[in-house]
This record gives sequence, C-alpha cells and structure tokens, in this order.
Amino acid sequence: MKPHAFIAMPFGTKPGPDGQPIDFNRVFIEFLKPALEAAGLDVFRADQEQRAGDIRTDMFQELLMADLVLADLTLDNPNVWYELGVRHALRARGVVLVAGGKVPMAFDLYTDRKLRYDVQNLMREGGPDKSVLESDQANLTRMVRETMESWHGRKISPVYSLLPQLLEPDWKSLRIGDVREFWDRYDDWEDRIKLARQAGRIGDLLTLADEAPVAAFRAEAWINAGLALRKAERFDFALEQLERGLEVEPDNLKGLREQGICLQRLAVAGAPGHSLERARAHYRDVLESHPDDVETWSLLGRVDKDAWTEAWRRPGATPEKMRDDAGYEDALLRAAIDSYAKGYRSDPRHYYSGINALTLMHLHLHLTGDPRFARDMASMAGAVRFAADNETDEDQLFWALASLGDLEVLVGTPDTVRAAYKEAIVRNDKDWFALNSTRAQLQLLSDLGFRPENVEAGITVFDRAMERLAPPEARWQPRRIILFSGHMTDEPGRAKPRFPADKEDVAASAIAAVLEEMGAGPDDLALTQGACGGDLLFTEACQKRGVRVNWLQPFEEPEFIQRSVIRGGEHWRKRYLDAKAALVAPPRAAPVELGAPPKDVAEGYAYERCNLWLLYTALSFGPDKVNFVCLWDGGGGDGLGGTAHMYREVEQRMGRVSRIDTNALFTR
Repeated sequence: MKPHAFIAMPFGTKPGPDGQPIDFNRVFIEFLKPALEAAGLDVFRADQEQRAGDIRTDMFQELLMADLVLADLTLDNPNVWYELGVRHALRARGVVLVAGGKVPMAFDLYTDRKLRYDVQNLMREGGPDKSVLESDQANLTRMVRETMESWHGRKISPVYSLLPQLLEPDWKSLRIGDVREFWDRYDDWEDRIKLARQAGRIGDLLTLADEAPVAAFRAEAWINAGLALRKAERFDFALEQLERGLEVEPDNLKGLREQGICLQRLAVAGAPGHSLERARAHYRDVLESHPDDVETWSLLGRVDKDAWTEAWRRPGATPEKMRDDAGYEDALLRAAIDSYAKGYRSDPRHYYSGINALTLMHLHLHLTGDPRFARDMASMAGAVRFAADNETDEDQLFWALASLGDLEVLVGTPDTVRAAYKEAIVRNDKDWFALNSTRAQLQLLSDLGFRPENVEAGITVFDRAMERLAPPEARWQPRRIILFSGHMTDEPGRAKPRFPADKEDVAASAIAAVLEEMGAGPDDLALTQGACGGDLLFTEACQKRGVRVNWLQPFEEPEFIQRSVIRGGEHWRKRYLDAKAALVAPPRAAPVELGAPPKDVAEGYAYERCNLWLLYTALSFGPDKVNFVCLWDGGGGDGLGGTAHMYREVEQRMGRVSRIDTNALFTR
C-alpha cells in the first residue's frame, strides 16, 4: 500500500498575511493533494474525518502514525502550530513544511526543509496559471520524495535533534482513544502476519507487508519476512527484506541482529563480497548504540567463534593437526570468550551466552593448559545452571534444557549427559535444525578431543533422535520454480482479438516447447492462477511432464471460476476441474489466506495483489531458482494486474524470462 500523509493546515477561507482572502480548500485540492499523490502517498486532512466524537482523537492518531506530516504555515494558525509541535514531540522524522507567499518562518524551524508556493496565483479568479501551479507541484513532489527517501538520515524534529538521547515512544503499540476502525484493520492484518510466519509462508508475509496501513508496520513485516527467509537459509533474499525494513526503522534492533546473522552466514558459506570481518563490523556498530544488548554480544561471539574455527578446521586435517592449530589460535579463541562473557555479564539470565563462554573457557584450558579462566569457570557454571533452570518461556525450554546438557558435558558424566539431553529432546517438537545445532557443537568438541566419553554420549543421543526425522536435504525442495502468466482466452465478442479460441492448440504447443527446452520435470514446482487460456494450458503441459503445480488465485474459487474460467466458454470448467484434481495441493485463495484487500483500493487491485503473491512465493524459494514464462502480446492489460503487470514486476527482480510472443505466434 501507499505511504500515508497527513496535512495540517487551515480550513476554509481565511484572511492572508496581507489581508487578502485565501481559500485553503483550493490550496489543498489544487496544489497539496495532487503533489503528494504524485509522490506516491495517500493523503488525509483532519476535516475529512466525519466520525462523530472528538476530532482531536483522530488528529492525534494521524500525527502519531502517518508516514509524513505536511504543515502549511502560511498563517499563524494555532491549531497547525500545535499539530506540528505534537508531531515533533512524537516522531523524529517525516515532516515537510510549506508556506504561501513570503511569510517569515519561526526561528525554531530555521533548519527545517521548507517550500514556498505562489498563493496569489492559486487564488486567481477563473483558476490559477497552470504553468506556475505545475512548477510548484513538481517542487513539492520532489521535496516529499527526497524526504521519504532520506528517512533514515538526520532527525528533522528539533526536539530529537537537540536532545539526541531522547527516544521515540513505542508508537506502534499506542492506541489512542476510541479510533477502533484503524486498529481493527491492523489487528486483522497482524493476525494474518502471525499465521503466515507460523506456517512458513514467506510469499504471504511479503504480500501482507506491502499492504500494511503505515510504514512502521510494513517495516516490521519486512523484518519478519527476513527472519523467516533467514531460517529457510535464503540469506541473500533475507538481507533484501531486512534492508527494506531498516530503511524505515534504522534502529530496529531485531532487524539489525537478523541483518548481522545473514552477513555472518553468507561469510561462512563463502558468498562473494561477504566476510566475517564485515559481520563483526556490523555488530560493533550495533553495540555502539546498544552497548548492553546481550543478544548482539552473543551474535558477535558467534562471529568470533566462527573466525577461530575457520582458522583450524580445514578439510583433510588430522585430529592432531586440528587440535594443534586450534591451540595456536588462542588469541582468536579468547576474542570469542570475551564477546560471549561480556554479553552474559550484561544479563546473567541469558544462559545461551553463558554456556558458550563457559564451553570456550574449558576448551581454552584443554588446548593451552592456561588456567586464566579457572575462577570464571567455577562461578559461571552455577550461574548458568540457575538461569537455565529458571526458564519459563515454553518456546525456549528446549534451549534451556540443551544448555543444561552442554553443562553436563563440561562437568558431569556420560550418564548425566545422556539424561540431560534426553530431557531437552522431549521439548524439541521434532525441530531438526535445533537438534543439529546442538549436535554440531558436540562435533566441534569431538574434533578437538575434549572429554571424549561425555561428548560421545551426547552425540549418540542426538543421532538417535535425528534418525527419526528427515534432514532438510532429504525433504522435497524444488530444483526450479516456473512462474507463469498469460492471456486468458478471449470472451465471445471481444472487440479486438488477443487470444482467439481457435489458437489454443498453437499456444499449448508453444508452452510445451518452452517446458521441453527447460527440461522441466518432477523436480520442479510451477506457480500460476488456473484461469482459462494460458494458465490452464500451462498447467496441463506441466502435469504431463510430472511438474508439481500450485494455484494461487485472486478470489475464492466459485467467484474465480465465474470471472476467470468459464468466461472463455463452459468447456473450460471441466478442464479446470480435471487439472485441479491432479494438483499437489488445493488452490489457495487470496481473500482466505491474506484476508480482505485494504480499504479504498482501485478496481482490479485483486489481480495485482495475486500477481505479487505469486511472484513473492516464487522468490521465497530463492531468486536464483525462479524462471518466468509468459504468453503475452507485449501490450497493456484490460485493467489492473494481468501479464503486463507481472512482466514489469519480474523484470525489476530477476532476469530469466521466456516470453511467448502471441503477436508472432498467432499470425504464423
């Protein structure tokens, strides 16, 4: 959805500074509103709200939540100045100032970006001079765009500029007065986000992010999508979503942590342009602003630990060589200990950083014989046990109990190790990744010959548990995603034919040829809607080759069949139902999965929404896997959405496109 702008300005006709009347309704309708809409914003003015009750409630809500507030300071209007002051107090950024004529600005706002417009021209009888008006509009549009693009730059509010330690309120959670409609819509949207996140449907998350009521919620959704993509190990695409969220909320700590995790994972994977030093520098920057954040210290410890591990764990190295090299790199090991220990000291409840610091201290003694951490080891063991024993969050119980198992590896016996890890696995809920994470730590200890009986006891427990679960590489993952969009068969009587019914066989052959050239088969996943014409021809061709097909549709199925299947003729219904019976999963409908579209969207938005849903779903498997096939004449559609829209969206994000040009195909 578009960013949201609130305009604080006088209403009606008021005498200007020179005594001449100014019709501020004309200023709004002819100048401000068109300029902001040209910058891509939805525009709201307080007098548009017809709700019964105290208008200040709605005004406060807007000043808090709007992506941008524009204040017209042509007059010394106390309401406008008050509203501007409220915005400056609540938010550090997102303000544009305008004034008509040559009114002097208040000293307190001398540093703020401002624009003057030709108020005399706007008040001309018979309408303003369009050449002057268009110039003013273009200047305002440019200023608004620059303000929105530089959101993460300097603070615009003089309050936050002069009080740099002042933090914005948690304004996303503030619900003012009885303005229920906005928050009811938000609650429904947030519920959809949670369901999509829990189901791992990243395409749903990204589509819903675009539909958030204001930028802050979009930022949160993009960061959640980045987290889901990171968990799915789509690190490059995860970074892209995290950066979108952080452009809006540059200080979002969850987003900054996730960004660092992706940088670290890409570095470990050897991705071009990525290094552990880059990830380390990122975390150091975060700690400049959040010096006591235990999670960031712990993540920095992981980077330092990876740097140490990278220095000695090399393919083909003997156990003796690895152990010798690991001890030689003791300075890197101590850097990791220091990061984890600093995190734990900042919050002794954080047993994860504590057990990692403690384990590395034991390894340091094992590899070097240096007892410098002996005192810390003695005191930290009891503290970590106490913290893990007192975990109350059900979602974290596995990690707490696994930490107790890790502690038994350090100070217990094979029997206590087995007992502790078995208790943890009961709480695991069949999460292969969680099991493998703990086992990987045990493997590191095994490589270094640390307490072999205890370590082997732990590895055996995890191996037995993981035997019952399919590892990720054993679960079906598509080799390639084939995304399709194409023209529907012409309705009878269409004025200008685009896909005549007598060309169906020609189109089907062309689609089959593209799939043949690609080598499409059972290892691939195809995504489309299932409409008559191109979609169903593509679906049938895929099913003949054993390609798995999923349908995502803009409407619930009965409405979709009426709008997009039998419009080409009743015979398409049977083809639709036959193809549907061979799908690997039932069709998914946007109104069911994503909820109703946002209010006040343009006619036909459902088709654009479904295109983006399909594209985001495809990209969620990894942009490098996506191939787009389209059956298209190269022209515009009959409304919003359609193949032209999908083609433009794909072109912005990826390069593999197989276009079947219907102009050439149907004239052979």
